[in-house]
Amino acid sequence: MSLLHSVLGCKTMELIHMVMNLMLPPVLLMALLVVLPPYIICKFVITVLSMFHMEDLTGKVVLITGASSGIGEQLAYEYAKKGACLALVARREKQLREVAAKARKLGSPDAITLCADVSKSVDCKRFVEETVYHFGRLDHLVNNAGIISAFYFEESADVTSSLPVMDVNFWGSVYPTHMALPHLKKSKGKILVIASVSGWLYGPNISFYAASKAALLNFFDTLRVEFGSSVKVTIASPGFVESEMSQGKHRTMQGKVEIDKEKRDALIGNFPVRSARECAKTILKGVRRGERHVTDPSWFRILYVHKVLVPEVVEWIKGTTAVEIASGLNWSLKYWCGAHISWDKTGGVQLSSINSKSWSTTSCKS
Repeated sequence: MSLLHSVLGCKTMELIHMVMNLMLPPVLLMALLVVLPPYIICKFVITVLSMFHMEDLTGKVVLITGASSGIGEQLAYEYAKKGACLALVARREKQLREVAAKARKLGSPDAITLCADVSKSVDCKRFVEETVYHFGRLDHLVNNAGIISAFYFEESADVTSSLPVMDVNFWGSVYPTHMALPHLKKSKGKILVIASVSGWLYGPNISFYAASKAALLNFFDTLRVEFGSSVKVTIASPGFVESEMSQGKHRTMQGKVEIDKEKRDALIGNFPVRSARECAKTILKGVRRGERHVTDPSWFRILYVHKVLVPEVVEWIKGTTAVEIASGLNWSLKYWCGAHISWDKTGGVQLSSINSKSWSTTSCKS
């Protein structure tokens, strides 16, 4: 009898799902068409009002990870200009002290430096506690620390060499958030997360990096729902921004940190690189307005629509980027130096003359 009940139950559930598959899409589409116009109007009004009612950061306590360079450094300066007190976290003490000194000159009442590794939960607990002990409160947590790995997945002999990418990019934001949450709830504070457009605009060579940023996007979107109005969450998704990463600094498949200009060209190519300073300004404006997501440069937003509607086209474009770069360089080198360039799967460059003689990258001079 119980077996028959189970069979009937399964068939009933299948029938329900079949009806839902047929009925829900058109019903939800109709509902969207009804809700969308008033939503757009409401969103527009809120956006306009937020431009005139941005958060006053004077005296607010802000903790920034990865503050020794790039977006983290520039965010420190932008917060300083608004009169915020700063707790700056990074591994490189010398650079961190230089950033703190400049932040004080720009208007920060107090800026302390805390050397730590965000991939270690013990370090995260320590720098959060030291920040609260020094300032007595915490208003903004900026999860910015990040590293990039750049290689084709199939070329990796040991995938565990990429564990630090997830440890720093994902857990390096989770740990501080968990430690800081009680203090942020007391101050009705905010969390700013620096993700990346790579979290949803995937491409070759950066599988682990893209996965870590996608994890950030989904994790903090979920936390926003959990926190409600107690702690606000802003997720920033920069495109190609001036930083050590955009200059070619990355983790190799062997787990070593290297600076490779050729790899940089394979990843970025001819895309315009955004100033870290301007990017930081845009992000902070979004945080002060209480925006859920900030994408900079803003033109990347339209690519999300393309990804949803024509994903195959986006994949084709991303997949052929390296080929297009090689083609462009080939034409230039052939014209100016009589050389030929080709790309291997790891993004490496093979340069040779038309006569098949070996060339070095330094032999091509104007």
